Amino acid sequence: MVVGVLQRPAQAQQLQRGDLVAAGGFDGVEFAGGGAQEFRIIDRPDGRIIRCSFLEQQGLLSGTNPDSDATFQPRRHPMPAHALYERHRPLLDDALQALSRRGHWSPFPEAPSPKVYGETAQAQGHAAVQALFSKDYPLRQPGERARVATEQSPYGVALDIRYPECDAQALVDAAQAAEPAWQALGPQGRTGVLLEALTRIHQRSFEIAHAVMLTTGQGAMMAFQAGGPHAQDRALEAIAVAWKAMADVPAEAVWEKPQGKHAPAVLHKRFEIVGRGVALVIGCATFPTWNTYPGLFAALATGNPVIVKPHPNAVLPAALTVSVLRDVLTEQGLDPNLVTLAVSDKPVLTQALATHAAVASIDFTGGNAFGQWLQAHAPQARLYAEMAGVNLVVIESTDAYAGMLRNLALSLSLYSGQMCTTTQNLLIPAGGIETDQGHKSFEQVGADLAAAIDQLLADPKVAFTVLGAIGSAQTVERVEQAATVGRAVRASQKLTHPEYPQAE
Repeated sequence: MVVGVLQRPAQAQQLQRGDLVAAGGFDGVEFAGGGAQEFRIIDRPDGRIIRCSFLEQQGLLSGTNPDSDATFQPRRHPMPAHALYERHRPLLDDALQALSRRGHWSPFPEAPSPKVYGETAQAQGHAAVQALFSKDYPLRQPGERARVATEQSPYGVALDIRYPECDAQALVDAAQAAEPAWQALGPQGRTGVLLEALTRIHQRSFEIAHAVMLTTGQGAMMAFQAGGPHAQDRALEAIAVAWKAMADVPAEAVWEKPQGKHAPAVLHKRFEIVGRGVALVIGCATFPTWNTYPGLFAALATGNPVIVKPHPNAVLPAALTVSVLRDVLTEQGLDPNLVTLAVSDKPVLTQALATHAAVASIDFTGGNAFGQWLQAHAPQARLYAEMAGVNLVVIESTDAYAGMLRNLALSLSLYSGQMCTTTQNLLIPAGGIETDQGHKSFEQVGADLAAAIDQLLADPKVAFTVLGAIGSAQTVERVEQAATVGRAVRASQKLTHPEYPQAE
């Protein structure tokens, strides 16, 4: 016997084949005792108890162990997609207003304060991440071939989280199968679902932030801000921009042209926004949410299924995000395979997905080598690529010498200089510069900048927050090689993290 609880009040005898056929074609429902809300599903004529996995797939019940006696709890009562749009309409309106004004605005507080997020939010987020260590990540997708653990934490934490490694064709097939219902939902429905998902992602900011920290090497504060609220800002902006573009297309129109003495020519037109097709979002090792969310949410908002391919060393933040999206889709009676996770530490899977004829767009953040490979080998897809750049600062003069040094010191030190926006080259005139403190020679500017870095990192607590950890062994090697080239104004220095002594 399987005992369950209805999601909404109803008499058991009211639920007949017509109500449940979508979930497997049941013949009826009988009381199981305990009041009108408890029932058992019967598959006649043999009286066999139907497998609860069918019910779970349809969002009627949730639970485990479907082949034995079990008590199941109701899923979250789903709100229709268009009702979700109305629920989150104020958030969307505020975002649209911010777009038009181009001033600062964010609905997601960037300070990880207990007063904002709750006294236990941080501890709960950390515990949720740690509960995943050395286990199979709870995600089931089509075409699973194996479980793989690809992440090596820069902090030396043994993660050993095993993700599904899936066949590329199976992921594409599943994405295409999920696409029609998602497109049929329309702009309002899709926007409502995505804003609901984004709201839930925000509620899990500490969990996602801790995942970002452990997989990328970012400091705790940066991981929270960039991995949480700032990434969520970018997702919301993508949704709002997509909504604005879609709202400019009328659903219906009457085209009427006068014909002189004759009756006017009249056309009744209907317009439907159609997505490009399967979208592939390829994440990077350093900012797995900040760089992934814009492409992910923009593609979904405009009616496209998405396959998320995270960097093999930063899978968990993407996996948590994909899980939230799939949960919301399931609650709405939509195919969760609209959003899937592609995990592998070998380039073969990414290459197979990127060159697949059904993949119509690719959002890529990463190095030049693979970015150029995509440009050459994936002509069928529209490619949006952010590759490595060279950032420089030209110091001609300044009227705030001390402030300039502090800003440059922070830019050079933040996340140990691993950001794509980190200043990589400083161009200083050989004859020196003019400042509010008088003329400064070339050598003096270098020495003062080194002193500013020393001052910034003098407090170990500040230093570990600012520097984080080196994200990969290759970067450590490059740091060592850099010491052999030219004259160092300030030599690299390794610090021992009090909580994570194995961190570089």
